[in-house]
Order: sequence, then C-alpha cells, then structure tokens
Amino acid sequence: MFERAAKKNGNNTCFQFWQQHNKPIELYNNVIIDHKLEYLHNNPVVEGFVNEVHEYKYSSAIDYFGGKGMVKVKLIC
Repeated sequence: MFERAAKKNGNNTCFQFWQQHNKPIELYNNVIIDHKLEYLHNNPVVEGFVNEVHEYKYSSAIDYFGGKGMVKVKLIC
C-alpha cells in the first residue's frame, strides 16, 4: 500500500507514509472535533484492517469503548 502511494509521487523512491500536503483544519467546536475523531477512528475499518473501530490496537477508539489503548488519552465528552 505504501509502495503504491510512493509510485504516485515523484518525490519518493520506495514508500510513502505521510501525505504531501499541509491543509490544517481548525477545530473550533465540539461538532467538528467529534467529526474528525470519528473519521480517524473509522479509517482502519474503511481500509479493512479491522471490523470494528475499537479492535484496532493503535487507535484511541479503544478508550472510548471502556478499554485501555496503547497511548494515554484524555477523552472528549
């Protein structure tokens, strides 16, 4: 997957992990924050890595489902 992404970008020779653009999004209210958090949590499901958002061990979604993830998270309520 990373190799395929690198082939689409002339700046890379082997693999591309990060996107090449810088388009910051202002998180100015809880609705926007919730939307972006939901997007992040759903990415592993969309890519087919897991079936449920809380199953991806590198995601903070685990913490929102009552578990404990790999990184200390302050929950947004």
